[in-house]
Amino acid sequence: MPSIDVVIELSAAQCQAHYAGAIDHVYARSVDGRRVLLPAHALRKVVMRDGVHGIYRLAYDAGGRFQSLRRIGDSPTG
Repeated sequence: MPSIDVVIELSAAQCQAHYAGAIDHVYARSVDGRRVLLPAHALRKVVMRDGVHGIYRLAYDAGGRFQSLRRIGDSPTG
């Protein structure tokens, strides 16, 4: 299964917009600098009280459809 590592830094308020359904997709930056679009529902299993912060592995199928998102480390900024 193909994957890409992305840095996600979202505050709790930003995550609330995803839960409210106001936003369908989220842009993140891959660790190698590419801009990556992922479905907002992917954040539901990784959001914490203070938002989403860290490096995550985004797995997708051969057709480019989301499969899973899991935390693999701290973000480079903290």
